[in-house]
Amino acid sequence: MAKEASGQSNWEAQGIKPGLLFTASCMSLIATAMSFAIRGDIMGDLKTQFMLNDTHLGMAAGAWTWGFALAILFGGPLCDLLGMRRILYLAFAGHAVGFLMTIFATGFGMLFAGTLIGGIGNGMVEAAINPLVATLYPDKKTAKLNLLHAWFPGGIVLGGLIAYGLSQVAAPGPAGGIPLIGGTPAWQIKMAILLIPVAIYGILIFPAKFPVTERVAAGVSNREMFREALRPFYLFLLLCMMCTASTELGPNQWITNIMQRTIEGMATAGILVLVFINLVMAVGRCFAGPLERKLSPTGIIMAGSVVAAVGLMLLGMANSMVSAFGAAFVFGMGVCYFWPTMLAITSERFPRGGALLLAMTGAFGNIAVGFTTPAMGKIMDVTGSQQTALQYVAILPVIVLIAFTCIYLNDKAKGGYKAEKLGAE
Repeated sequence: MAKEASGQSNWEAQGIKPGLLFTASCMSLIATAMSFAIRGDIMGDLKTQFMLNDTHLGMAAGAWTWGFALAILFGGPLCDLLGMRRILYLAFAGHAVGFLMTIFATGFGMLFAGTLIGGIGNGMVEAAINPLVATLYPDKKTAKLNLLHAWFPGGIVLGGLIAYGLSQVAAPGPAGGIPLIGGTPAWQIKMAILLIPVAIYGILIFPAKFPVTERVAAGVSNREMFREALRPFYLFLLLCMMCTASTELGPNQWITNIMQRTIEGMATAGILVLVFINLVMAVGRCFAGPLERKLSPTGIIMAGSVVAAVGLMLLGMANSMVSAFGAAFVFGMGVCYFWPTMLAITSERFPRGGALLLAMTGAFGNIAVGFTTPAMGKIMDVTGSQQTALQYVAILPVIVLIAFTCIYLNDKAKGGYKAEKLGAE
C-alpha cells in the first residue's frame, strides 16, 4: 500500500494524474466497445439496407479489424515518438470520422470505409491505453489491465442495452422493412449514440499531461525493443493471441445475428445474449488480481480455454432462450480474461518490447479476427446452419490449451511464472 501511494505521489509531483488518465482510457475503450455492440445489433438492418449476402456482410462488419490492426501496429511504436496523448488525438479523429461515415453510408463501399476508419480509431485507442496503464502501474499490470479492459465488455453491455431499448421503440418500416424512429432508420440513430463517449474522452484527454512510456523512461534503446519482437517465445505468443482473439471476438460479432435467426422469440432480443456474455466478462475481469495470485497468468489462459471451448459447443446447440443464456454464461467465463491477460503476459515477459510488442500483440489478434468474421459468414452461407459456425470456432481454444500447457510446463521446470522487471538487473 505504501509503495502504491509513493508511486501515486511521484506522478502527481510531475503534474500527471493517474486517476484521470485511467478514466479517460476507460471511456475511450467504452466508445470502442459500444461500436462493437451496436454494429453487431444492426447487422440485419445493414444486410437489408444494402442488399448484402452473409459473406459481404461479414466483410463489412469485420472491416474494423483491419483498421484496428494497422492502427495499433503503427500507432504502438509511434507512442514513443509522438507520445500517448497525440495517439489518443488520432483515436478521437478516427472514431468521429468513421462513425459519421457509417451513419451517412450510401452503399457497401462507404459502409466498409466507415467501419475501417472507425477501426483505426479503435486501434489507436488500444495502441495508447495499454502502454499508458502499464506505465502508470508497473507493479500491477495484470490486475490493472484487466480492470481497464473490464470496460470493453462493460461498454458492450451499455451499447447493447441502448440498442435493445431503441429497437423496442422503433416502428416497423414500410412493408416490414428497416425499423424507423421518427422517420429515421433506427440503425442510424444507434450509430449516432456512439459520438457521446467519443466527445467525453476527447474532453478528458485534450488538457491532460501524459507520461513517457515505460520503455523510454527505463532508457531501453530502439534496437533492444525491436530485438524483443524476434524472440521465439514472443512469436509463439503472437500465434496464441490470434487464437484467443478469434475465440472471443469472432463469435461475439455474429452472436446477436445468429440468435435472432435461429431461436424462436429472439428476433429483437438476440442482442441481450451478447449483453449477457459481456456482463459476465466485465464482472469477471474485476477479480483478475485475486485469480492471478491463485493461478498465474498462464494458468488463467489454460482454464479459460477449456471453458471457452465448452461454451462454444453449447452455444452451437442452444435451441431456446434458456439454453442460449446458459451457454452464453459458460462462454463469457471462458473468454473473460483472454485479451487483457495476453497483453499482461506480453508486458511482463517482454518489458523491453514496450509499446511495440503490446501493439503487435493486439494487431495480430485483430488480423486473425479479420479472417474469422467473414469465415464464419462463409460457413453460414455454405452450410445453411448458422449455429454450426460457432462450433467450428471451438477448435481454437483447444489449440490455445495445448500451447499454454507447454508454456506452463516449461515455466514450472524453471521455478514457475516470473515477470521481468526493467532495471531489476
